[in-house]
Amino acid sequence: MVGHNSVSGVLDEAHEIHFFSHVDVDPANINILNGNAEDLEEECIAYEEKIKRAGGIELFLGGIGPVGSRAHRYLEFPRSFTDIDPLQDGHIAFNEPGSSLRSRTRVKTLAYETILANSRFFGNDLSKVPKMALTVGVQTVLDAREVVIIITGPHKALAVQKCLEGGVNHMWTLSALQLHPYALIVVDEDATLELQVKTVKYFKSIELVASSQGFGQGLESGEAVGRKRDSVLEKLDSPSSPRKMGEAFLAAPVERPGVKRAVTPELVPDSMHERLPEEDVGEEGKKVEVEAMEAKEVPPLLSMHERVDSAQA
Repeated sequence: MVGHNSVSGVLDEAHEIHFFSHVDVDPANINILNGNAEDLEEECIAYEEKIKRAGGIELFLGGIGPVGSRAHRYLEFPRSFTDIDPLQDGHIAFNEPGSSLRSRTRVKTLAYETILANSRFFGNDLSKVPKMALTVGVQTVLDAREVVIIITGPHKALAVQKCLEGGVNHMWTLSALQLHPYALIVVDEDATLELQVKTVKYFKSIELVASSQGFGQGLESGEAVGRKRDSVLEKLDSPSSPRKMGEAFLAAPVERPGVKRAVTPELVPDSMHERLPEEDVGEEGKKVEVEAMEAKEVPPLLSMHERVDSAQA
């Protein structure tokens, strides 16, 4: 948080209770956004640059909680990232409702609910709670190679429903994970209470099928994927490859000499009367038909009341 003078206290709590005391993280590889920096914008730019130079975030680990976010973000180099407890409105880090889905690490003004939730770190004295914080952006999270969000409890069910069954929405920034190719949301039964039954059954069914086929949730390392991609590109660029792309591949086929193809004649539609068979009746027969048509008497037209009277007679 910006202007927070008890950085070490919050950091010690996160270190001892929530994450760092349970993993073998080298303290030299823990990087924290400094809310007391003289130039906050420079601090944010430097943080993004550190992530870039480390090769990007390998894993972003986070959750959504009902009681506010911790004051800091922790980045272990070379590439491991964790975020703790966003609010139950489904926001990640301090990217509260309305945050841009393209946002990067920046200074963020906090909502009143967030300030109220974090007051427990300051003896419930709202006047001591910082009103701004430094946070990674939504796009920073989406750039991570893999994202894992852990959600438990019925009080978080609405956020789960909005983020999974709703569309991508900047008012529920966790919903941006729908755009991530390797996002994993881990929930308990209580957190699914607002989801449709068919949604829960669907995810359970694909998990069951995946387990029966021996598919795990593991993801190949970036180096392994890179080597595989290089191998594919090498095969496609090979002269013997039938899929080699280029001008020769896209050019029109060259006509071979001596090869002639039959030319399909153009379709000339005929009229309907030409399709009917003609009877050879001769000139005399045609003359008789015309005279018969002329000699045929046409009955006179009667008015309506005359037709009615004749019908009643």
